[in-house]
Amino acid sequence: MNRTPPMQDQTLVDALDNATSLELFQLSMLVERLLTDPRRIVAIRRLLHLGQVVRFYDWKHDQMRTARIVQTKDTQVLLQETETRVQWTLPYAAIEPPAPGQDIEAAPPPPQPQPARPLRADFKRGDKVSFVDRHLHARVGVITRVNQRTASVECEDASSWRVPFHMLRHVMDI
Repeated sequence: MNRTPPMQDQTLVDALDNATSLELFQLSMLVERLLTDPRRIVAIRRLLHLGQVVRFYDWKHDQMRTARIVQTKDTQVLLQETETRVQWTLPYAAIEPPAPGQDIEAAPPPPQPQPARPLRADFKRGDKVSFVDRHLHARVGVITRVNQRTASVECEDASSWRVPFHMLRHVMDI
């Protein structure tokens, strides 16, 4: 007795059984291209957030399972199954996003407040500071002059820099 798994349509299975290997390969490439289309991924990601409970397709047991979103990546999502605590890394196509208005259980996390950008008033002449220069090198120096929009910094290697305040960080000697 040939049992058809519940997620498959018997007519479709019969049609695919009669297809040639080349036709099946062409079909798999078409499906792969559609599943990895960035527009589809973005459309699904827009409906998801960390901590949200979703259903996903478990191809090993051919059934839908429930899991909580642990991490979102570019093309995949990390889920933790609610019953067994097993973690799954799946493509977004394997997720059944909740219908609009569903998933009251887990609200999105509150946005983290941005740290305040340092201002002119935060620095004075003689402060030891650090910054990253235009060559992406970390520099440490002492403020020699506080200008209107920048600070003049004399670095340890005797070079001088004019650095905007938002790029400066205080250095504490311990």
